[in-house]
Amino acid sequence: MNVYLLPLSVKLALLFSGIYLLVGMLTGVWKYYQISRSELARAHYYVDIAHRSSLLYAPATLILAVMAYCSTWSEWVNLAFITINLIFFTFAIVSYVLHGFLKDTTNQFKQPHQLGKIHLPKILMRMAMILLVLGEVIATAGLLLGMFNGLF
Repeated sequence: MNVYLLPLSVKLALLFSGIYLLVGMLTGVWKYYQISRSELARAHYYVDIAHRSSLLYAPATLILAVMAYCSTWSEWVNLAFITINLIFFTFAIVSYVLHGFLKDTTNQFKQPHQLGKIHLPKILMRMAMILLVLGEVIATAGLLLGMFNGLF
């Protein structure tokens, strides 16, 4: 198959799958480094989460690529669904890396919400989570429906 003929939505998902895999590997090195220097042989909580989530988002994004490829929706709809998921996946990973780097919390939902020395408003966290849940679920369900239509 000529990869140049793949729709942009599929190409984007494939690219980000590779990026998430690489980030997972790099955060794994970071995790190991922290484990090797810790008296308790542990990495910071959010370094561990960044590592695991990156490695889980990589195959999830591959699945989204296949769903977009098999979808009967227009390329614009598929691209929107893929982009929504990529934005929220990336946002999650970046926030975990940031918390791991800053070592500012072991629970980003603990109040007051911290980002380094900055206190984030409760409503900001709530809205971010609501948008993340709605965005990821609706976009994935939309791709699933498009793929279902394409398969049957």
